[in-house]
Amino acid sequence: MRVKKNDTVVVIAGKDKGKKGLVLNVDPKNDKVVVEGVNIVTKHNKPSATSPQGGITTKEAPIHISNVMPFDAEADKGVRVRYEVRDGKKVRVSAKSGKEL
Repeated sequence: MRVKKNDTVVVIAGKDKGKKGLVLNVDPKNDKVVVEGVNIVTKHNKPSATSPQGGITTKEAPIHISNVMPFDAEADKGVRVRYEVRDGKKVRVSAKSGKEL
């Protein structure tokens, strides 16, 4: 996958287009990622033994991986990823600047 946990990404499509955030979770089986501060949804919780009050909570919902791009601070925008072998290891490289991600 071109996006990994703790990467900074920029959203390129959808209601949160243009927002930047940190990847909290990656689900490669379903091609989904959870990005901090993006795709916020509200959840209504019934009162239970663990939370006797109940109420409304907000959390990040997963978005499709095709809607995010890795963010390159040097280029100050989303970049495509290229793979190179450096010192015998396969690394992700920004296609724009050639810098390792």
